[in-house]
Amino acid sequence: MTIRVGIGGWTFEPWRGTFFPPGLPHARELEYAAGQVTTIEVNGTFYRTQTPKTFASWAAQVPDGFVFSLKAPRYATNRRVLAEGGESIARFVESGLAELGDKLGPINWQFPPTKAFDPDDFGAFLNHLPETVDGVKLRHALEVRHASFCTAEFVALARKHKMAVIFADDDDYPAIADVTADFVYARLQRAREEEPTGYSPDVLKGWLERARIWEAGGVPEDLPSYGDPAPKPKKAARRDVFVYMINGAKVRAPAAAQALLALVR
Repeated sequence: MTIRVGIGGWTFEPWRGTFFPPGLPHARELEYAAGQVTTIEVNGTFYRTQTPKTFASWAAQVPDGFVFSLKAPRYATNRRVLAEGGESIARFVESGLAELGDKLGPINWQFPPTKAFDPDDFGAFLNHLPETVDGVKLRHALEVRHASFCTAEFVALARKHKMAVIFADDDDYPAIADVTADFVYARLQRAREEEPTGYSPDVLKGWLERARIWEAGGVPEDLPSYGDPAPKPKKAARRDVFVYMINGAKVRAPAAAQALLALVR
């Protein structure tokens, strides 16, 4: 188990000359980024279907131990009746994800801010999410952005399916820190452009301590939770932790991720 820290995507013009060295060919930006952080959340999969060839190419460009998280497609999550998303879910899962092999991290199922919690409909949606594809284990993470999800019933449902509830540190969306899976997924979205590393050293140290608590099997006491406490793990039980510097002042995201990684190491 380990703590991974990363960014969202690797194609962002303001990073050229700030994060990426001047003159670096655009075709090598993924390779370079993967050498500076330990995970990347891919947003492109949210908007369009990729091919097995594309997934294989991404895997070939990054080092061993690096993982991608993938944003699930909007056509599966941005729908009135989630229970009717089975075909869309299958199309995405079978589009070549297995080409990533052990470089496939969690899948982020991000729901729109207008989607309220309907226990029956949401539960039916979760039933569509497979545990594996072509022998590759799938780890599902749920990013809900409506306050109606701040309930013990939702936490229990996610825990029943062993799917993580994404913790979003954001001004606009609810923060739910209940641990419901054997990994933790956090998206930090308060970076400030006037801060060279996006977050002050003290704030980064705070996130380091929370990440270490998560990794060790605990739950930080200073974050909001809504369900029953997570079952206490066995002595040797630990968790994978994924922390992404997302949005906020995006130009500072790589520096923020690198600064937190330096503390982790």
